[in-house]
Amino acid sequence: MKTIPLSAAFACFASLAAAQTPVLDVYTYDSFASEWGPGPAIEKGFEESCGCDLRFVTAGDGAALLARLQLEGAASTADVILGLDTNLTAQAAATGLFAPHGQPAVSGLPVPYDDANFLPFDWGWFAFVHQTSLANPPKSFEELAASDLKIVIQDPRSSTPGLGLVMWVKSAYGDRAAEIWGGLKDNIVTVTPGWSEAYGLFLEGEADMVLSYTTSPAYHLIAEGDATKTAAAFEEGHYLQIEVAGKLAASDQPALADAFLAYLAGNAAQAVIPTTNWMYPANPLAEGLPQGFETLIQPEKSLLFSQEEAGAMRDAAVAEWQAALAQ
Repeated sequence: MKTIPLSAAFACFASLAAAQTPVLDVYTYDSFASEWGPGPAIEKGFEESCGCDLRFVTAGDGAALLARLQLEGAASTADVILGLDTNLTAQAAATGLFAPHGQPAVSGLPVPYDDANFLPFDWGWFAFVHQTSLANPPKSFEELAASDLKIVIQDPRSSTPGLGLVMWVKSAYGDRAAEIWGGLKDNIVTVTPGWSEAYGLFLEGEADMVLSYTTSPAYHLIAEGDATKTAAAFEEGHYLQIEVAGKLAASDQPALADAFLAYLAGNAAQAVIPTTNWMYPANPLAEGLPQGFETLIQPEKSLLFSQEEAGAMRDAAVAEWQAALAQ
């Protein structure tokens, strides 16, 4: 009778168990999957109910996700893409790589939204964050350009906040956007690939203001007990970001992808968003927003291009930004 060594048997059983555990690959941006982001809690919660292995695969910032997916095409191993926004969804839909998500429409957004392929999971307003000690913070892009304040922004070719800023200026100023960028050129310390790098530079004192969100001060207040950060309220309004997730048509785990999207829109995952991703949840929370969110600025005017408008003007708006900063 032949026998198998005990260590070899354990290795065999472990391999068999791993082979029987379905894997769901979710492409997302770096900060979402970081140890302080919503990824770990969402991974733990979903795995408790799915009997699967949820794997987050990071690819820089949101715009870099789409670039990676376009490069990989139908051969991508991703089952779900999480972290695009409405400035990118028209371009993402044009790839033909996404399938309908099949989930109910969310009900917590400040504007109407319904898309068969892309399910919102959070939203927020872009804003420039600064120290509360900053004297006479600007109330508009024109005031910012006229000041000697130093700012850090993100690259619209790789970062969804960077693209959001380009759309913000375009929405607020239209044909004058190039003029505004020309005025802001001297204020810009640097342009980073993504949000994390830019915010880190601000915290290190390298700039007076950083492109982020009206909700960013909530992190400092709630997580650190620090009330020294705030966001500047701009008279021309603030551009909205609606972040979405989508299922890949070529996924080899379509039912699991559907279950994940349902979980992402449910209260358990949505309740994690405000104090980990520091954004507003896409669906209202049963328990309401965490204490501290009531202190945040509430823009009087929300700016947002439709997905179709954003898709049509994106390349030209980014080229306009590049040309203005290059002069």
